[in-house]
Amino acid sequence: MGIVIYCNGEYVPESEAKVSIFDHGFLYGDGIFEGIRAYHGKVFKLKEHLVRLYESAQSINLHIGISQAEMTEVVLETLRRNNLSNAYIRLVVSRGKGDLGLDPAKCPRAAVFCIADQIKIFDPVMYEQGLEVKTVAIRRNNPDSLNPRIKSLNYLNNILAKLEANQAGVMEAIMLNQEGYVAEGTADNIFIFRNGVLKTPPLSAGVLEGITRNAVLDIARQLGINTSEELFTRHDLYTSQECFLTGTAAELIPVIKVDGRVLGEGVPGEVFKKLLKEFRALTLVDGPEI
Repeated sequence: MGIVIYCNGEYVPESEAKVSIFDHGFLYGDGIFEGIRAYHGKVFKLKEHLVRLYESAQSINLHIGISQAEMTEVVLETLRRNNLSNAYIRLVVSRGKGDLGLDPAKCPRAAVFCIADQIKIFDPVMYEQGLEVKTVAIRRNNPDSLNPRIKSLNYLNNILAKLEANQAGVMEAIMLNQEGYVAEGTADNIFIFRNGVLKTPPLSAGVLEGITRNAVLDIARQLGINTSEELFTRHDLYTSQECFLTGTAAELIPVIKVDGRVLGEGVPGEVFKKLLKEFRALTLVDGPEI
């Protein structure tokens, strides 16, 4: 029968969830989205995800048409109708149906969709053994052109980087920004642990303000780990004792090799393990109940 999807005010079977071929999200990537997780009957950091969604909408001058409180209920009800207590949720808002021209003014109403299902980005063994990654030639979008803090439907920049990783035979790519500093992965933020400090690129580096990224920073500070949001280069990455990626879909996953350089002891580090343990504990208690 398939899953039940929220589609423009209605909950419909997957087979009946339709998007117009004139929708500007489809034609031009004109829209925004959020990837959200539900754990053990709670939707993790739902408030923070919705704040980011509505900020993205504000930035591209997109009127969603329903309030954050109403959107909260959309997410929860979609999970209820699919009888899911652990799930990946994809919330999508496009500019809506228009004509074949580019003008967003020709789209009178945004389209809103909510999908709740399962997702697996990396094989479970990778969380125990760690990933090999590669820095790629594709640079992260310039914030003056398309700010990475807008979680837009146009992910071609990320996809091109992923293609480069695939062609190199590794699971993930690390993108640099226009100045050559380390920015982020194709769908995740990056952390390194070097000389006693846990570092992640600042938002000014042109990165997404990740919900999991912020949660990890909070956890690290509570554990007494020195943290810094600062620019760093591939040299810093290559000479770090630990590295890991964070994201809603990926959660926290360790990196043990970058561009052929083995990091630390070549196994997931102790700082990563502590943070992962506390992150998993946080998912048990943070977020509204379904």
